[in-house]
Amino acid sequence: MMKRPAVAFAMVIAAGQIAGCNHVRQEDLTAWEGQPVELLDKQPIFLTMHLVRTVTADGTEIRNYVNGAAVGSCDGGGTVARGGFVNSATYSQFSSCIARFAACNNIFYIKDGHVLRYSPIGTGGARCQTNEATNPNFSGAANI
Repeated sequence: MMKRPAVAFAMVIAAGQIAGCNHVRQEDLTAWEGQPVELLDKQPIFLTMHLVRTVTADGTEIRNYVNGAAVGSCDGGGTVARGGFVNSATYSQFSSCIARFAACNNIFYIKDGHVLRYSPIGTGGARCQTNEATNPNFSGAANI
């Protein structure tokens, strides 16, 4: 029964792509250029996401606010119980289960306390979307 939620999630992603409601607006990207990093530190949408932070050799900070979910699809309905033994057919069905992580990686390049660029990149079949809620001066709550 684990198959249904994963399939439903994949269908929601596909439906969004077909309907065209997932898109990145250029004005939402340029709104971040030159903004102080303090606005990013307080931006309510990005605060809800996992953050991966790195620094390049030239001192540019790269922040990736990851908005994603594990997506899986399993054929054959195979399951393996912990501590149990299974036959090779059941194991084969279980091992054919494929999982991936579909995400929009909201990547910000920061230098000298200011945002240089915002680049949302979809991976694993995910598409990114920007709107007023992803802008620097968004204050949150009821409009989402």
